Amino acid sequence: MAVFWIGAFIVFVAAEALTVSLTCIWFAGGALGALAVQVLGGGVKLQFALFAAVSFGLLLMVRPLASGCLKTKRARTNTDGLIGRKVVVKDTIDNIHGTGSVLLAGETWLARTVREDQILEPGTAAVIREIQGVKLLVEQEGKNEEK
Repeated sequence: MAVFWIGAFIVFVAAEALTVSLTCIWFAGGALGALAVQVLGGGVKLQFALFAAVSFGLLLMVRPLASGCLKTKRARTNTDGLIGRKVVVKDTIDNIHGTGSVLLAGETWLARTVREDQILEPGTAAVIREIQGVKLLVEQEGKNEEK
């Protein structure tokens, strides 16, 4: 049975090395605990019980601490820098009809207004408030969005 637990340990460690997402390491710890029980002369039922208890205990105690260390911060993209920039309406922005575009640094972007009932005519100055996919959500300059 010792070969089984050593094999299980190796398999779980290898699987963890491949995933690097803290999914199998708990079971590797459980396999070591079960191996220790087997070496000390414990029965098969006790080995499996300890395997389950150690694996579950490691999962409950260590995962919250480890996941906090592994959590990455949100990576900012270039589009984050567009929010708050001023644009000029090129084609009438009408959310109901699904039309509209703006000029931003000489490029044409699809645009919609923040408020569904607002229509912006060509030449109107607007401010980018949000980005959804490839569309800029804009608001007429000088108007405050009500939330």
